[in-house]
Amino acid sequence: MKFLLFITPTVPATFEERERLRPIGRNNEKYQEMLTEVREIAQLADEIGFDVLSTTEHHFHSEGFELSVAPLLLYADLAARTERIKFSPLGLVLPSWDPLRVAEELAMLDHLTKGRIYAGFARGFQDRWLNVMGQHTRVRGAPMDGSATDDHNRSVYEEYMKIVKMAWTQETIDYNGQYYQVPFPYEQGITRWPAQEWTKKYGAPGELDENGVIRRVSVVPAPYQQPHPPLMQPFSLSEKTIRYTARENITPWILGPRPEKFVDLCRAYQQTAAEHGHDLRLGEGVGAMRSLHFADTPEELYDITERTTYAAFNEYLGDFGFWEAFRLADDDEKYPGQMLPKSEWTVQRMFDSQYALGGTPEQVRSQVADVASCYGNDGELSWFGLYVEQGLMPLEETKKQLRLFGEHVISHYR
Repeated sequence: MKFLLFITPTVPATFEERERLRPIGRNNEKYQEMLTEVREIAQLADEIGFDVLSTTEHHFHSEGFELSVAPLLLYADLAARTERIKFSPLGLVLPSWDPLRVAEELAMLDHLTKGRIYAGFARGFQDRWLNVMGQHTRVRGAPMDGSATDDHNRSVYEEYMKIVKMAWTQETIDYNGQYYQVPFPYEQGITRWPAQEWTKKYGAPGELDENGVIRRVSVVPAPYQQPHPPLMQPFSLSEKTIRYTARENITPWILGPRPEKFVDLCRAYQQTAAEHGHDLRLGEGVGAMRSLHFADTPEELYDITERTTYAAFNEYLGDFGFWEAFRLADDDEKYPGQMLPKSEWTVQRMFDSQYALGGTPEQVRSQVADVASCYGNDGELSWFGLYVEQGLMPLEETKKQLRLFGEHVISHYR
């Protein structure tokens, strides 16, 4: 099993400081403090054996939470300060990008790091920035509810994913899709290319037709990893998404949910992979994201979870529907067709749904082993993700927790 450390680059501050210094996201001193913390965490994660460090991609976060506006630039900086750890966005919000530009930038980072990247893509759920940056395809934040907005977002995402893969694996490409054309305009081609003789002699075969019109393009560089960097996608809760990732050989990251639902999603992934020629064990190719803290007593564990993981979900993430990942067996009967009310947003629910884990080293090892075996179903989970609330927990406390995880969990699987 491999281990991924997931952080959301956040300006270190109390909620009172965020209010007093608003908009704290534009405070240069606090932003530099955040970068220092992220660098120290990356270096420690490298040292103690994490396989991958991941962040989100988000924009316009004046409140100072998830200031991950340019993850690929950040990874270039972190890669130069570390030795072996790899990096993966979870994920680049693909519908907001130009698909060929993102293919280029990831391939370039792949070369700069000599293969120390995974390519993580997401559909996007935050209207405030996706509606602005995705206006070229009229995408909006996807509520994942099967609505027209959700369906359009998914359609753009899947077409762009197809184009990115083509750009990485084919010497030249042409594409006439619903949202994107290569070349543009597709039927006419690109007629003004004064350097025809240059391209005929030195360019990729097939770029020009017999009349010197650009009919195909060659996306360079090719990725360092062949055929391309391995793919990841957060955060999967629906069977439809799980089956898509299995078809496309993408590692899905599952946030929660309760054990029986988690196993159902792993089985859907396994079944769909088999239908496409991949014989996998239960849990193979899948990642589970959890929050975990070491503590000597239940009271201490409850306290640290409340002021970190719970605070993030209660103050911010929950408003986007993330508490749905923590539904329990009787919630469908209690709240049919509706999201969990805020009265149900409790620390205890995080423990009951087995998203929040923790305790003594022995208890933690047992809990991780339980998840790794797909909750006792003799599975073989490929990835375990640890969500650490950088910016909400003091840096030294964060580093202490990470060292304990390295000593008592990662070393156990090496």
